[in-house]
Amino acid sequence: MRFRQRIRTANWTAYAMVLPAVLIIAVIAVWPLIRTFWISMYDLRLNDPARNELNVSYGINAEKYANSMPLLLSLLNKEAEAASGKSHTELRELADRLARADAGLREDAALQTRLDRINALLDDFKPVPADMQNIHIDKTGAERMRSELSGIGQSLQTLKEQGALSRADEAIGLAKAVQQSFTVPNFVGFGHYARLLSEPRLWEALDHTALFTAIAVALEMLAGLLIALLMNRAFRGRGLVRAAVLIPWATPTAVSAMIWHFLYDGQNGIVAKLFAEIGLIPDMGALLSTRAWALFAVVLADVWKTAPFVALLLLAGLQTISASLYEAAQMDGASRWKQFVHVTVPMLKPTFFVALLFRTLDAFRVFDLIYVLTGGGPANSTESISIYAYKTMFAELDFGAGSALSVIVFACVLLISIVYVKLLGGEVLSRRIG
Repeated sequence: MRFRQRIRTANWTAYAMVLPAVLIIAVIAVWPLIRTFWISMYDLRLNDPARNELNVSYGINAEKYANSMPLLLSLLNKEAEAASGKSHTELRELADRLARADAGLREDAALQTRLDRINALLDDFKPVPADMQNIHIDKTGAERMRSELSGIGQSLQTLKEQGALSRADEAIGLAKAVQQSFTVPNFVGFGHYARLLSEPRLWEALDHTALFTAIAVALEMLAGLLIALLMNRAFRGRGLVRAAVLIPWATPTAVSAMIWHFLYDGQNGIVAKLFAEIGLIPDMGALLSTRAWALFAVVLADVWKTAPFVALLLLAGLQTISASLYEAAQMDGASRWKQFVHVTVPMLKPTFFVALLFRTLDAFRVFDLIYVLTGGGPANSTESISIYAYKTMFAELDFGAGSALSVIVFACVLLISIVYVKLLGGEVLSRRIG
């Protein structure tokens, strides 16, 4: 009984020790992912005042409405008094329409009370608290008011073109301000995912990312293996060589991308000049201005930077192989090639698959190297899925679609991890453990 109690106590102690790590992972990794997925369910656009917040219901910025609506009504009345003939009639009708719409909206007792309180604060030159600014309103009233304001804005634009308004820009601006004080639900569910998956740009970005990943990782694994085999041999100055090999990997990616950008320059780039002289490229400007050669340039820069990382991982695996295995194979008459095939390769498989997994995931998420080197060009020919998400989110300020693309990237990375662990690494790792 005491033994079981001790085991139970030990189990709870172990859970308590693991709990902080679980909480840290949840805060750092899981919560941002959940938040990103939640944002992707909304049409959130920072460059659109009507959709710059997450809204699930109709509402109104009461402070903005209280500031702009009286000014618009007053201006329309003044313009109507100053006009004559047909323009006077049209402006009077617009003012009446706006007054009736405003009166209908104020029939909501809660909104009227909120507007009265805000007007009192504004009259006393006091700031309006944030919790008082926004209030939910009825869908019917909001849609009716937005429709009226849209029609009034179009009429004012026509009157401006006719020269019937003395303060046309101010009137049109106030009409837009009143209209922008209303918020509409921007919850779209899986609408972003359906739209993105039906657009060719997403599939082109995935194709570019997959092609870059396949070519770059294959070359890096091959180059890394060769470098690791060389560094594993005993020779004079081996420590200096190992340190020198790691310099490209230790260089920040943005810095190395800028270095390669100068080397690829169509006028002064040394690498571009060398490739053109030996006939590898048609001219010096081809590396950064044509589709095929731009991808080649990006892959070459990535291989130069990350092959040392692969070599470091594989070198660690090579040093775990016992020298007695090679001695036994040599005594059995195995050549160097047979020793490599039957001793090195089987023993290096777990390390090789770990390096392959790390590099595949890192290459699939590539952003900074391509962004600095080519910006995704020319003509989006090197645009990766991460760059597409960045442009959508920060260049177009479409945070909803950008978040959806981020979730798609996560789903792809998760799928790659599952495939590697299940199909490639699982059997090897289980055999190693056994």
